[in-house]
Amino acid sequence: MSKLIKPVAYDALLDMKQTEQGIKLIKEFFQQNLSTELRLRRVTAPLFVLQGLGINDDLNGVERAVTFPIKDLGDAKAEVVHSLAKWKRLSLAEYNVEPGYGIYTDMNAIRADEELDNLHSLYVDQWDWEAVITREQRTVAYLKSVVERIYAAIRRTEYLTCETYPQLRPFLPEMITFVHSEELARMYPEMTPKEREDEICRKHGAVFVIGIGGRLDNGEKHDGRAPDYDDWSTVAEDGRVGLNGDILIWYSVLGRSFELSSMGIRVDSDALVRQLAIEGEEARAGLYFHRKLLAGELPLSIGGGIGQSRLCMVLLHKAHIGEIQASIWPEDMRRECRELGMPLI
Repeated sequence: MSKLIKPVAYDALLDMKQTEQGIKLIKEFFQQNLSTELRLRRVTAPLFVLQGLGINDDLNGVERAVTFPIKDLGDAKAEVVHSLAKWKRLSLAEYNVEPGYGIYTDMNAIRADEELDNLHSLYVDQWDWEAVITREQRTVAYLKSVVERIYAAIRRTEYLTCETYPQLRPFLPEMITFVHSEELARMYPEMTPKEREDEICRKHGAVFVIGIGGRLDNGEKHDGRAPDYDDWSTVAEDGRVGLNGDILIWYSVLGRSFELSSMGIRVDSDALVRQLAIEGEEARAGLYFHRKLLAGELPLSIGGGIGQSRLCMVLLHKAHIGEIQASIWPEDMRRECRELGMPLI
């Protein structure tokens, strides 16, 4: 069921014309900064992939992909992508990208099972990126260094946006705080994972939660992750489990934590076998992507996705993602948003 967060006394600081101009400014400036920070080359990405190859992102494993038959391929089924987590790694091999370099692309997806609210839409747009790393870089220390560079690009973009539109005030803290999901569970044992994120983000402003996908000591997962892209089961050099995480900020407009990016060091062959077994998905090992990874034909990598509409929403101080992107919304949500001063595109 769709749900709506109703901010108190919301006042859109930019009109629709300024908003469209701001979206253009943010998208152009941020992707150039991201490319420079991580040494990424832009590539063209697919909107859909063939079903049954194991290339599409399975997200939490329960979301249904939008599918359609291809007449000229004997009605073979295609799936609209959920994200490009695995496709990018295949592309790194195809482009023969060297360690220290990577690729990024504009990813557009349809997630038909999404619960619609201020942050979640049927339409997903993000900068999907992936970079080749060495075996020695499969560490939490390296993961943190990449997170800090991405966060620096976000803050530079915030600065430019606020300089362009003085009615907007910068609010992101100078530094991003790192916390492991296990540590978070121990800090707030009576809270749900979402409540823990709210609490830690309210305290620090910007947080990277490490280790998402595996079960915590209390038997629960902080959040779900598919077993075949992020490495959430390897014991890192600090003794904790997981080489992935989420970039979260405290967003006062909605009074809650706000995810900007999901990312991580990707599985190697050992982690893939281990995670497929943990999730009871051993049969996936026979799929195209998984066979190539297990055969050593794909490079070690780190990667993730950064929400384009989400970043624009935050930096333009909007209360609903529908103020940034054109999508389909329940009519009662459109009516309520209009009454609250946040008309949806």
